[in-house]
Amino acid sequence: MIQPDLLEALHKLPASLQQEVLHYAEFLAQKYPNIPHIVEVTPKKRHAGALRGTFVLPLADDFDEPLEDFKEYMA
Repeated sequence: MIQPDLLEALHKLPASLQQEVLHYAEFLAQKYPNIPHIVEVTPKKRHAGALRGTFVLPLADDFDEPLEDFKEYMA
């Protein structure tokens, strides 16, 4: 997030320059009043097995049998 970095940089400036930054921020707010505010969403942490049981595939009875396409390679 940029806000902590922005605040840290702002605190390092002398008071006169902080006032200039404030004026510039107000100028930008007036110049671009219709820019929507973007809300950052923190991604949820993934964990193993979260989708267990969600997908059930019908498997053929001979699923584990060797494929006919590979018979010549397996001979």
